[in-house]
This record gives sequence, C-alpha cells and structure tokens, in this order.
Amino acid sequence: MAGEAPIKQAVKWIDDQLHDDPRADRMKLVDQAARRFDLSPLDAEFLIRHLTERGRGAG
Repeated sequence: MAGEAPIKQAVKWIDDQLHDDPRADRMKLVDQAARRFDLSPLDAEFLIRHLTERGRGAG
C-alpha cells in the first residue's frame, strides 16, 4: 500500500470495513478515514460521493 495516494488507501479501507460489516454507518467511516489518512475536506466529499454512487448501483 506504500506509495498509494491517501484517497485510494481510504477508499480501500472503507471498502474493507463495509465488507466486514455491510450495515456500518458510512458517514462515520468517511470521518474515520479522513482522520486516519489525513484527508482534506474535498477528499472527504469525494468519499461521500463514491459511497453514494456505489449505494445506488447495489440496489
């Protein structure tokens, strides 16, 4: 994982968390990922959009 952009690391981390617990609170995961990977507010917005788009495709 070394060398990957923090946003990619965050997306993978969130995906892993959701795989372990599909009912996890996505907004909490975004907040945790933003802190864990030192993301900017714009990066956090991207994660929210990413999860929203994925949620629509899964239904």
